[in-house]
Amino acid sequence: MGGLAVAGPSGLLAWSENLRLLDERNQQIASLQEERTELKNRVALLDPNNADPDLIGELLRGNLNFVHPDEIVVTLEPEHPAE
Repeated sequence: MGGLAVAGPSGLLAWSENLRLLDERNQQIASLQEERTELKNRVALLDPNNADPDLIGELLRGNLNFVHPDEIVVTLEPEHPAE
């Protein structure tokens, strides 16, 4: 009976594992809530009634390769840190 209290499915070892999993899940929830907030803000910037012109320009240039006739596009390769 004492062995079940320690190593059983509801014993002390399972309890500490459950606490660890709970902490891990709470961290995941916090991370997902932060990501959701960022996405909600980005969606709000795309509202057709009140769109952010800078964001619209960024999306047009990046996703659709849209530029004005008098613009020149210069693409830069990402810098790799010296090893």
